[in-house]
Amino acid sequence: MARVAVFVAIVAALGLPGSFSVLGAVPITAQTFGVMLAGAILGPRLGALVVIVLLALVAVGLPLLAGGRGGVSVFVGPSAGYLVGWVAGAFVTGLIVHSAARKPAIWRTALATVVGGIVVVYAFGIPVQSVITRLSLEQTVLTSLVFLPGDLVKATLATLTVTTLLRAYPRAFRRTWLSPRAQDASGSDVTR
Repeated sequence: MARVAVFVAIVAALGLPGSFSVLGAVPITAQTFGVMLAGAILGPRLGALVVIVLLALVAVGLPLLAGGRGGVSVFVGPSAGYLVGWVAGAFVTGLIVHSAARKPAIWRTALATVVGGIVVVYAFGIPVQSVITRLSLEQTVLTSLVFLPGDLVKATLATLTVTTLLRAYPRAFRRTWLSPRAQDASGSDVTR
């Protein structure tokens, strides 16, 4: 629970610098970087739990989203789908990073942050934004492309952060991975 609380604080703090909007009603924030980190470091269940706790705190009125936004109204605005997408994005990111018995490779972490932190979040966010803003899905996709460069930078930073943290403090991942030799030895014990 302490790790979940720490990551809730990290995601909330990433909203403190504020936000800005370009070509739309959905703000550009650093908070998706925190969502990517939560999933990649804590795994699918705890990563998703971080976002659920954050959104519950926002729902009761705490101004934890970028720009000091909070309250139930954020769940009926243009960014509502992105907020829900954060939960699924953290889950998918964690699922991909922690899918193997070996330590997360840089390529798997990069794939996870792009698929979970960008593709999944957009898959939830764009359709909801389209409905709320009454723009066609195609127009919404085109206007949402403004987010892509920043999100790719966040995915790169999350990948580098996770890779560095894995080398410096592997216990942060709450999981120990076996070396290839140890995996072979434990696998042969199971088959006997």
